[in-house]
Amino acid sequence: MFIHWDTYSLAGRHEWVKNYERTDNETYQKYFENFNPDLYKPKEWAKLAEAAGMKYAVITTKHHEGFTLFDSEFTDYKVTNTPYGKDALKEWVDAFRAEGLKIGFYYSVIDWHHPHYTIDTYHPQRASSQEEYEKLNQGRDMSVYREYLKNQVTEILTDYGKVDILWLDFSFPGEFGKDRDDWGAIELIKLVRTLQPEIIVNDRLDLKEYWGGWDFTTPEQFKVSEWPTYNGERIPWETCQTFSGSWGYYRDELTWKNNKQLLVMLIESVSKGGNVLLNVGPTGRGTIDYRAEKALNEIGDWMKYNGRSIYGCTQAPSTFEIPENSLLTYNPTTNRLYVHLLDYPLQNFTLKGMKGKIKYIQFLHDASEIQIAPPKGYWMKQDVGAGDVNIILPVNKPPVEIPVIEIILNSPNGLTHNKH
Repeated sequence: MFIHWDTYSLAGRHEWVKNYERTDNETYQKYFENFNPDLYKPKEWAKLAEAAGMKYAVITTKHHEGFTLFDSEFTDYKVTNTPYGKDALKEWVDAFRAEGLKIGFYYSVIDWHHPHYTIDTYHPQRASSQEEYEKLNQGRDMSVYREYLKNQVTEILTDYGKVDILWLDFSFPGEFGKDRDDWGAIELIKLVRTLQPEIIVNDRLDLKEYWGGWDFTTPEQFKVSEWPTYNGERIPWETCQTFSGSWGYYRDELTWKNNKQLLVMLIESVSKGGNVLLNVGPTGRGTIDYRAEKALNEIGDWMKYNGRSIYGCTQAPSTFEIPENSLLTYNPTTNRLYVHLLDYPLQNFTLKGMKGKIKYIQFLHDASEIQIAPPKGYWMKQDVGAGDVNIILPVNKPPVEIPVIEIILNSPNGLTHNKH
């Protein structure tokens, strides 16, 4: 679970509202002064995440607008100075950890509120020429901001116990942009590794070539065509995705993905060796958007019976051919292959090249046997290749959004699985 929650939830029209509407700090202050999530119950969030099958969660400790969800000693622009008055991050950590979920912190290296953060191409007060930028940035000193950034990262990695994941977001090199030097990224990542030696860190500090500068890559809002690589090697990856088009709460946003789209996104990511970080944007009162809650419950219904095809699974070895209208996942520990039926077939289903490889075959949702048999039909029967296996599926689609066939394989027959 990814959680984008901040004072922008009061605006209810995208977490980049300050940027899009080019709002200054004085005008934006009304959201800070009225932030009072009286219905905030992180234990309920944690139970919802766990019921949806999620194993870890990442929350925005500070987003681009500069507001901190924790009680930082280095700013007054923090949750404890709002009408809410409490350290919302501490409450969240305690609730999610108690539910058995791994803890992740998102921290924006961008800050549209800090007086020494220099105005750039993404800033709400952005300019259109070098001359304008120089004028706007008179009196601003990024070295002061770098120290502030380092101090706050120290706080979140010191005051909340073991942190499993750190999401730093984001570098944008180029004219009027910011790169590793602007953040002091090398010193920052060294600090992170010192404070939390076992933590894993994303790849948005512009440190791709620096050893130890990142642990996993983060394709955002699209499906990768193949397992991502770097220098010719497969790398760990996690795609971050929204239910709709916004990360923060957006009251009037209408492009919400349906249950099948979300499940296909999850399965396809696992089928290419990746993880999914699926975002919710809580409301200004601290509740999960009802549309997101419905979607999470539907994912949980499917995961309850089919999670075995997701957890511990990865891309299937290339020796297995992907059947038509299906996705494959594979568990290298149990040596089980999972066929996800995106378009439910009519009784006959051919598994190409599988002859001699199958020990037992069943539906995953109810462990009911699936029989291997010649194709059913009359007049012009379907041909099955010499190395293929035909199975007979029931006419009626099982009562799950995407049925999964679990194939318990014979010994790998020399198959090796390249773990990354």
